[in-house]
Amino acid sequence: MLQSFAVTSRPEQGPPRLARLREAMRAAGLDGFLVPRADAHQGEYVAPRDERLAWLTGFTGSAGFAVVLRDIAGIFVDGRYRVQVKAQVDTAHFTPVDWPETKPGPWLREHLPTGGRVGFDPWLHTPAQIEEIATALAGSGVVLAPVENPLDRVWDDRPARPAEPVRSYPKAYAGKGDETKRAEIAEALRAAGHKAAVLTLPDSICWLLNIRGADIPRNPVVHAFAILHDDGHLHLFSDPEKFDGLGPDPGIDLAHWDAFEDALAALTGPVRVDKASAPCAVSAALEAAGVAIAWADDPCILPKACKTETEIAGAVEAHLRDGAAMVEFLAWLDAQDPAALTEIDVATALEGFRQATGALQDISFETIAGAGPHAALPHYRVTEDSNRRLAAGELLLVDSGGQYLDGTTDITRTMAIGAAGAEERACFTRVLKGMIAISITRWPRGLAGRDLDALARWPLWQAGLDYDHGTGHGVGAYLSVHEGPQRLSRISHVPLEPGMILSNEPGYYREGAFGIRIENLIVVEEAPALPGADAREMLAFRTLTYVPIDRRLIDAALLTGAERDWLNAYHAEVLDRIGPRCGDAARAWLEAACAPI
Repeated sequence: MLQSFAVTSRPEQGPPRLARLREAMRAAGLDGFLVPRADAHQGEYVAPRDERLAWLTGFTGSAGFAVVLRDIAGIFVDGRYRVQVKAQVDTAHFTPVDWPETKPGPWLREHLPTGGRVGFDPWLHTPAQIEEIATALAGSGVVLAPVENPLDRVWDDRPARPAEPVRSYPKAYAGKGDETKRAEIAEALRAAGHKAAVLTLPDSICWLLNIRGADIPRNPVVHAFAILHDDGHLHLFSDPEKFDGLGPDPGIDLAHWDAFEDALAALTGPVRVDKASAPCAVSAALEAAGVAIAWADDPCILPKACKTETEIAGAVEAHLRDGAAMVEFLAWLDAQDPAALTEIDVATALEGFRQATGALQDISFETIAGAGPHAALPHYRVTEDSNRRLAAGELLLVDSGGQYLDGTTDITRTMAIGAAGAEERACFTRVLKGMIAISITRWPRGLAGRDLDALARWPLWQAGLDYDHGTGHGVGAYLSVHEGPQRLSRISHVPLEPGMILSNEPGYYREGAFGIRIENLIVVEEAPALPGADAREMLAFRTLTYVPIDRRLIDAALLTGAERDWLNAYHAEVLDRIGPRCGDAARAWLEAACAPI
């Protein structure tokens, strides 16, 4: 079993750990300290060694941070986690703060009215983050100070640094060799007048070098830093023993982590640094050595996001394989007595069907299997303590995915357990209408995710409803299931480009009652020409995910004719593509599940 259901933190652990941190803060002359979720690589997912926020507070969500002062500790979470945080932390000692509505700068001004010294670990924050807080604190008397991390000093049983073996990722899956990628990025550096680029994002380094690892659970990435020079030569900093299984590469020099700062100081500028992802310690080392910095995006971000034809073909096959496993699971689920199943049973069974493909490398994240009110927690993780039995009349939300050599999958389906209520069916249908709206849209090239996000929300808005997360995130190619820079979100300014893979996952959540999300993965491509259309370049989405949507939850009266046609055509394609890959029982179930509405 890949997924663990163990309880990894408890609210009662937080207060004594908070007290120890405050003692260390006082010893360091600090009035406050920032505790982020991120690690030195600024990824969404972190190794156990870097789960500082969870260790301190008990909160295990994938986004958030704490601001610890001597008399109050605020834990900042967004709309996905506002119910979860109250269940996981001791609210007598940690105060939940709605973020981003309340930002850390104004909060610090309010709670340190006479000023103070607030520390931060320069390896765990980016210049963009610190500059935003510092700007909000201007004139307040509150000073942000880079310091040695006091939390690490009191975390006595902190896990060791991950040191999993590094594997080569074949060109047959990547579509381009690493030498070609390095040459192309180096050419872009020369064109921009940059002598080198500092790379700190693990998925960027793995993409560039065509390597994969296992330093982060569920994400096949390697922890490393890199410096790419404008001639294509690359210096890589990590644990060299992780690379023992790979042959030498004349274009790559491998060194230990400890050599990284000295290598930065020896560079000739301008050196490209991503203000939004490189830790402050990187720019501090360059500035201390007098090396000119060129602030610019990580040069691998956009090329990595725009998948090669080979990667897209791999994604298609991975989704068909994964779709068949999902259909086997859904057929199995419908044949069970729900009263005999728990959420852990559901997650375990689904993983088993993926394992049965013989191609699963890992799950792409911890499966979300939420029944009844648990489905209203967008990122719910079932544990041995929270495990809930399924019950007739409730909804079951299952958000899951697989890591395959040819692609990363992510799919959510919400199912009726027994007969569903009219309100649940109406809300489900509005979510479906939003998912269809994204699926069928075409738009002029140059638009970003923020320009499309409202299309998915409009059917919910008409009923006074909404959801507190983005409509979609980027997805990697046997890399991170959450990948930038592309998003379907109100805050995304990055133009969508052909080859980008995204999720399409509107939802609706009613606290204490039910939750709904429907998710397919989609890929951006050039839109087919239309007769009489303007002579302008248009883009569209192609669906990658083929798994039936629960017809029992659809109020057909709320669908337009075009929406009904899309759904029936989609289900016909599901049957055509997935049916031949299923066993007899699942095939019979699939035929019924894909019947026209």
